Amino acid sequence: MQFFGYFLLMPIVIYLVFNVLYLLLSAVAGRLGKADDVSISTKPTLIRKIAVLIPAYKEDKVIIDSVEANLQLDYPKSNFDLFVIADSFLPETLQKLATYPIKVITVEFEQSTVQKSIAYALHQLPRNTYDIVMVSDADNHMRPDFLQRINLAFDQGWKVVQGHRVAKNTNTSVAVFDAMNEEVNNHLFRAGQRALGMSASLIGSGMAFVPDAMMHGMSRLQTIGGYDKELEMNLLLDGFHIAYLKDAYIYDEKVQNLAVFERQRSRWIAAQIHFIKFYFTTGFAQLFKGNFHAFNAYLKGLIMPRTLLLAVLGLGVLIGLVFLNIPILVTMGSLLGVLAFTLAISIPGYLWKKISAKDFLLLFQLIFRMVRSLLNIKAASKSFLPTPHGETETKTP
Repeated sequence: MQFFGYFLLMPIVIYLVFNVLYLLLSAVAGRLGKADDVSISTKPTLIRKIAVLIPAYKEDKVIIDSVEANLQLDYPKSNFDLFVIADSFLPETLQKLATYPIKVITVEFEQSTVQKSIAYALHQLPRNTYDIVMVSDADNHMRPDFLQRINLAFDQGWKVVQGHRVAKNTNTSVAVFDAMNEEVNNHLFRAGQRALGMSASLIGSGMAFVPDAMMHGMSRLQTIGGYDKELEMNLLLDGFHIAYLKDAYIYDEKVQNLAVFERQRSRWIAAQIHFIKFYFTTGFAQLFKGNFHAFNAYLKGLIMPRTLLLAVLGLGVLIGLVFLNIPILVTMGSLLGVLAFTLAISIPGYLWKKISAKDFLLLFQLIFRMVRSLLNIKAASKSFLPTPHGETETKTP
């Protein structure tokens, strides 16, 4: 009977081992490898014309500040245009936006999603005018040299590029942990993947494309939320590889409270489940076709969210202690230790300095909220759950 129980647990253990070892390999590679940046002092052969698309749903609180910040780029003014895709904005916000040297595309959908806004805007762009299309969130601020670095990457022959998205705010404990999560993703799924010779993961903003590649990739999206994974897969199926520019910074507002964290994770997990189901056959077929970039993108989709992985391994250790089961305790304890090491070497030092010992108490709340977010997956898969921006909250106790 005990052997039968271990036999039933084996697939779960194999899946957990796959998760931890994949993350460990990516973390170590990220430390040893380098990104695809070239020196900003390099003289480009061409100053490309860039369309910056900013999809925004009810983002009246942050859009003006973002527009003003992103107009200050060190890139020729005649060679980039900001397109604010305004969905459900207040009339006074639209009037204010009209005073800036930008282009505003107003949209209205029965069911709003980011990908609908982007797809609509792509078809509004004049043909053969822009060499690069870039996507930025409504709250994102590009560093002044961001477009210069994007242009240099396209000078090197890249057709799809992901910039380095980092936290704009670390004013609450939740925001600090969210900033850590962002940087861990950058290290594992962008820097680490490039070091291993694979394509970097897209992240939904701070990403740039040749227009035709993006239009073709966007035209085949099926998901409601978290479109970046599916867009990435479509591009890889089309034969494009994705660069990562570690020095091209774009600043993103991090969630500041637990309720928003839980809602956001519900949307992300729903998108991940859709991706796993929809691309199951395609993902494994790419392995036999020799498209390892696309197959690897599917493998990344199988990775459990790290907060949930911590919860599962922690629960496994607890079960091993309660029932004094040495094999379970050793297996789960070892995996938990390796995962902790992986995360530790993936978080940059400047973020470690921002967190105190008492802030780690919040980690248990985040794990609880992450587990509870699973209850909202069905709703998130059927409707758009936007992340509110422009919040002002005091530091979480």
